[in-house]
Amino acid sequence: MINEHGVTETVPPHWELVPPGDAALSRRIKGDGPSLTVVEQKGRKRFSRGIWAPADRIEAIRRELATEREDPAYQRKLDAGRRRRAVIQEAYAEDFRGAVFQFLGFAEVYREEAGALAGLIAAHAVPVGSGTVARTERIPIEDRAAAATVAWLRHQTTAYDSMRIARVRGERRAVRRMLAQRSLQLLANYRSGRPVDPETCPLQAALRRLAQGV
Repeated sequence: MINEHGVTETVPPHWELVPPGDAALSRRIKGDGPSLTVVEQKGRKRFSRGIWAPADRIEAIRRELATEREDPAYQRKLDAGRRRRAVIQEAYAEDFRGAVFQFLGFAEVYREEAGALAGLIAAHAVPVGSGTVARTERIPIEDRAAAATVAWLRHQTTAYDSMRIARVRGERRAVRRMLAQRSLQLLANYRSGRPVDPETCPLQAALRRLAQGV
């Protein structure tokens, strides 16, 4: 196993790999003593592949957790936490939809389209685990809304998903910049209130397609 410094590490004997999926178990293993966390890097994304730790310690922690989880108070605590997170998530979804709506800045004549588009973008970007820019807290919500809008337009109103992009360093980024400019030009028509042809406008086509569940 290669560590973060590029050095090969040998997993000690009698250690066991705990797969990801049980957050409480993982937290306790990490906090209870020595362990090795396995992370796979794919591009810019990092994926947890589990935790190595002494097998006897893992088994002891599993027994402790099983006992706790049989207590009705534990389930009540879990339910309360889920309700609290659901309230926070619902509030964020509404705030994000509002931020997208503000970024769109459509003329009054296209207010209905702006509302529909903001709802679609928020529904795609906000869910926990979506992996989109909406889930990061490193940038202001206004910047998240702008980035999520451009990304949505790239996938829904251009041929990006079917493009054959050369595997050359920087080429995909260049294509995305080009398509982002095209998307901003598309938005400019709606921001200015200029008439658009619903039969040829890619945004209108995307809205119709998604409304029909296609």
